[in-house]
Amino acid sequence: MSEASTGHPTVWRPPKLIENPVLRYGLLAGALAYLVWSLGALEIDWARISVGLPRAQNMFERMIPPDFSRWELLVRGITESVLIAFAASFAGMILAVPLGLAAAVNLAPRPVYLFARLLVVLSRTFHEIIWAIFFVKIVGFGALAGVLTLVVASTSFISKMLAEDVENMNAGQAEAVRATGASFPKLLTYAIVPQILPRYLGVSIYRLDANIRHSTVVGIVGAGGIGQVLAASFSRYDYDFSLAILLVIIGLVFLGEIFSNWIRKRLR
Repeated sequence: MSEASTGHPTVWRPPKLIENPVLRYGLLAGALAYLVWSLGALEIDWARISVGLPRAQNMFERMIPPDFSRWELLVRGITESVLIAFAASFAGMILAVPLGLAAAVNLAPRPVYLFARLLVVLSRTFHEIIWAIFFVKIVGFGALAGVLTLVVASTSFISKMLAEDVENMNAGQAEAVRATGASFPKLLTYAIVPQILPRYLGVSIYRLDANIRHSTVVGIVGAGGIGQVLAASFSRYDYDFSLAILLVIIGLVFLGEIFSNWIRKRLR
């Protein structure tokens, strides 16, 4: 029986995000027009790009084969990056607990909640590179600037996730504990911690994995780690050593991913 005879469709079609075809195709045309306009606004210098392509080819040719002869410098830089990542992650895990609890609207008084949320928003406003530049200006070049940078990033990220978990937890369990006249520490121990602990540990392990990657980036602006060694090698046009550093960074990130997956499986 055909669709025309029954008046009902006989073939299922997925629903469209925007049913009105005029609006749908109008938005598509507007997006394409914006794309063309934005590309024109970039003022791309194609002549400069054509001149830069041979330089890029020369750089890649000079990268091969990678130079691992200065392996002591590689080991020192990688070790510093790993130490930065672990120190910042553990400090962030500790600092995020009071900040995350204070930023939960269903747990903290209104003034405390607003102040904690303000701290979380402000700390998440700037990218890690901006924080790294800020701390390099304060404490100078080196690993301390990298640790402080990632402590701020870790605390803001974990505390935000923690606050959202507290706000979305089962309220009945907390109300039952409150009804017994329990103090706030007992409320945390018996009602809140059992619900948010698995999520908190999972987010913390994820942040550790991210910090391993970020610790190799913040060094580019002088905040210690292997990134600082990489920036120095590029500034000296030491491209074969730069490739060796990049390969080591790739290996470090892979190891960090394997380690975080292993930890998450153990926590399940």
